[in-house]
Amino acid sequence: MITLLEKHIVELLQEGNDKAISLLYEHYGDTLYGVAFKVVRDEELAQDVLQESFVKIWNKAHTYDASKARLFTWLFRITRNTAIDKVRSLSNKSEREIQMDVSGVYNVGVEDLRPELMDMKQQLDKIEPRYRTVLEALFFEGMTQQEASEELGIPLGTIKSRLKIGLRELKKIYGAASLLFVYLCIMP
Repeated sequence: MITLLEKHIVELLQEGNDKAISLLYEHYGDTLYGVAFKVVRDEELAQDVLQESFVKIWNKAHTYDASKARLFTWLFRITRNTAIDKVRSLSNKSEREIQMDVSGVYNVGVEDLRPELMDMKQQLDKIEPRYRTVLEALFFEGMTQQEASEELGIPLGTIKSRLKIGLRELKKIYGAASLLFVYLCIMP
C-alpha cells in the first residue's frame, strides 16, 4: 500500500517538480547511501553512486509504476544497479590498465602506424546509424554498455548485438589486425 508521502513524492517526480528530489533525499537518502556503500565499500564512491542514482531517478520518474513496485523498492533497485555498474566499470578499467602494463600492444613503432587508421570517426560514417550510435557511445563517449542502454533508450541485449555487428562492419573496413589496434587506441 502506498503511503501519502510516497504518493506525494511520485506526483512531484512525475510533474518534474524539484521538491521531489529534496523529499527523496530527506526520506530515503541515508538508506540509499547505505545500499550503495554496501556494494561499493567506499564512502566517496558511495556518494558518487547516490548522486548518479538520484539523476537516474529524476530522468526515469515517468517510468515508475506503483502497481509494479513500491517507491522504495524502485529507488533501491536503481541505486543498487548503479552501484553494481560502478563496481564493474572500475573493475574493467583496472583490468584494462593491468593489461596495458603487461602487454606489448602499446609498444608500436611509427612504422606500424597506418594513416588510414587515424580517421576512425570518418570511417564510422560508412556504418549504419544504429550501429554507429552504439560504437560512438561506447568508444568515444566512454559509456559502459549499461550506460549506453539507458542513455540511448535501447535494451542492453540490443546494445550488445549492435556492438558486435558494428565491430564486424569495421573489421570489413580495417581488417582484423588493424581493428584490434584501433579498438585498443580508442578504448577509454
